[in-house]
Amino acid sequence: MSKLQFVFVHGLSGWGSYDSAYRRMPYWGMRGGDLIAWLRGEGFDCFAASVAPTGSAWDRACELYAQLSGRRVDYGLAHSRRCRHERFGRDFSVCPLIPSWSEETRLVLLGHSFGGTTVRLFSGLVAREDSEERAAGADSPLFLGGMGERIHSVVTLASPMNGTTAYDLFEDPGFHPENVKVPPWSRALARAMALGTSPRRDGRDDRDWDMHVDNALALNSRLRELPGVYYFSVPCSYTEAQADGTHKPRRGIEPLFVMRSTQIGAYTGRTKGGVMLDEAWRENDGLVNTASAVAPLGAPAKPLDRENLQTGMWNVFPAYDGDHMALQGGLTHRHDIRFFYRELLTLISGTAQE
Repeated sequence: MSKLQFVFVHGLSGWGSYDSAYRRMPYWGMRGGDLIAWLRGEGFDCFAASVAPTGSAWDRACELYAQLSGRRVDYGLAHSRRCRHERFGRDFSVCPLIPSWSEETRLVLLGHSFGGTTVRLFSGLVAREDSEERAAGADSPLFLGGMGERIHSVVTLASPMNGTTAYDLFEDPGFHPENVKVPPWSRALARAMALGTSPRRDGRDDRDWDMHVDNALALNSRLRELPGVYYFSVPCSYTEAQADGTHKPRRGIEPLFVMRSTQIGAYTGRTKGGVMLDEAWRENDGLVNTASAVAPLGAPAKPLDRENLQTGMWNVFPAYDGDHMALQGGLTHRHDIRFFYRELLTLISGTAQE
C-alpha cells in the first residue's frame, strides 16, 4: 500500500510553513487554528508549502519542486531568459519540505485558489518532459518528466482553472464596472485593500497573467489529466441569482469581496481572445467564478460519486456553501473547516488501499 503525503499549496498573496506569517496566522485554518497540525494529529502526513505570493504558476511550480526534492530552485533556462529574471532561486537542500519524499511515497496535492493552478502545472511538469527547456539545455529533473507515478491525487479548492472574470471585466470596452451599483463602503474597502500588488520590476511573469481567462485556457491546452491520478475539485458559491439574471453576494460574505463579487455577478462579455462569457459565469465566491472552479473547459469531469471515484478525470464536489476564503477558515468570519478536510483526506486515503 502506497504511503500518501498531503501537500497544501496556498493561493494569491498567501503563505506557508517557511514563512514567519504562518506562525502568527496559519493560512490553512486562519483564526480557527493550524489545520495542518490538526490533520497531523488525526494521522495524516500533511505539509504546507510556501511559494511566491505574486509569482506565476510556472515560478510557483518550480519552487514547489525544489521544496519537495530538497534542491535549489531552478526556474528553467528558456523560461528565465524569456522572462528576464534569474534562473536560480532559494536553496532548499538543507530544509526540504518532505525529508522522506521518494518513490515509496505518493503525493496528494491540494491547492487553494491560484494554488490549484500551481499544483496542476507542477503535476504536468513532473510527469511529462518539457520540450522547450530540454531544447534549451535545462537539466533539472523537473523538466525531464517521468515522475508521474509519484502523484496520487490533485485537489483544487475554489481554483480559477479557466481564469476569473475579476480581471477580464476591466478589459472589456463593452462593460463598465464603475457603473455597477455597490455599497460605497465596499468600493472604499477594495481600494484600501487592493487585490493586486505592485508589479514586479525584473520582468518576470506575475500571477495576473495566468488569471485572465484567455491565458488560463492557453495553459489548460498544455495540461492533460494523467491517467492514473485522481482529480478532485471543490468549487465555492456565495451569491444569489436576481430576477434580472445577475448575481449578488449573500449576506455574510467577506467584506473585501462585496464589490468584486457584485461586478462579476453583473458581467457578461467577450475576452480579448474572443471567448464568450455568458450568464453561467456570474455565480461566484467573491473572487472566482463558480463555473471556472468546476474543471478545466473540455476536460473529462463528472459529479462526485464516492462509490465510483475515477482516475484521469475530475470528480467534482457539489459547490461548497462559502466564499473564496471559507475553505481556508475565513478572514473576518470564522469557518470550522477541520471536519471537511478530515472527510476529504479520508476519502482520498481510501483510494490508496484499493
